Amino acid sequence: MTRRERMLEDRYLRDSAKALLEADLEHVKADLARKGLVARTFDTVKDGAVDLYEEAVDAAEDNKGALVALVAAVVVWFARNPLLDLFGLGEGDDASEDDAEPAER
Repeated sequence: MTRRERMLEDRYLRDSAKALLEADLEHVKADLARKGLVARTFDTVKDGAVDLYEEAVDAAEDNKGALVALVAAVVVWFARNPLLDLFGLGEGDDASEDDAEPAER
């Protein structure tokens, strides 16, 4: 193959690649004009959230005992101060009396 033939072949390949790239760009532009980038991103996030929710439901159905224990732990955590006060272990009135200054005589 002569140098001129090689140059013509390279030019043909370059022009073909450029035409493919321009066609792809036009396709992307048309696709984005039909459905915007924000809507596309929102759909992707929504689909991911739905998938995550379905996985969580499946995991909860498979591990009901662990889920009950987790909910109970959260309830006890939020109710810890009243429960500690009920058993006399809390920092209720005793702590505030210890911090108070002694009365003057």
